[in-house]
Amino acid sequence: MVNSFGKGLKPNRLQMAKATFEIVIALRMTADHLQRSASYQWGHMGSCNCGFLAQQITLLTREEIHRRAMERSGDWSDQLNDYCPASGSRIDWVIGRLVEVGFSIDDLRHLERLSDPAILRTFPPGQRYLRHNIKSDVVLYLRRWASLLEDKVLEKMELLPHTFEHFTNHRFAND
Repeated sequence: MVNSFGKGLKPNRLQMAKATFEIVIALRMTADHLQRSASYQWGHMGSCNCGFLAQQITLLTREEIHRRAMERSGDWSDQLNDYCPASGSRIDWVIGRLVEVGFSIDDLRHLERLSDPAILRTFPPGQRYLRHNIKSDVVLYLRRWASLLEDKVLEKMELLPHTFEHFTNHRFAND
């Protein structure tokens, strides 16, 4: 497959978003923007959970994201099911941009419903039942997701010095 940017693209559907500082920052900025915003509407394609993330990544307005989504029928779940990077659809460009920076299709599906089991497990058992259309719950979910990915990034960074040390010791031990 080829996406609208001309690069080969395999839809990133199964694994969680790539653990990068770029994604962590995007999630935190989305949570901050959403918390300050008075325009949250779960039923509006540009002002819902995925819509706020799409605003952050694409720099499109909520109105433009909504307009692009309305060129086809369905909500974010339907749009994600119909996603084809080679379609030329303007909403597929938006989704493609999210995938290109490292989010998976499943990440976006889970975001719209606040349903990723890995993220929900970070909450105490009595607080795992988030309401997908309540702004404060979406903000909590985004922040937990960012923290989960940040921990993975930091784990990788801690492993690097040890990996290099092991490689160096192994190499010189065999010389």
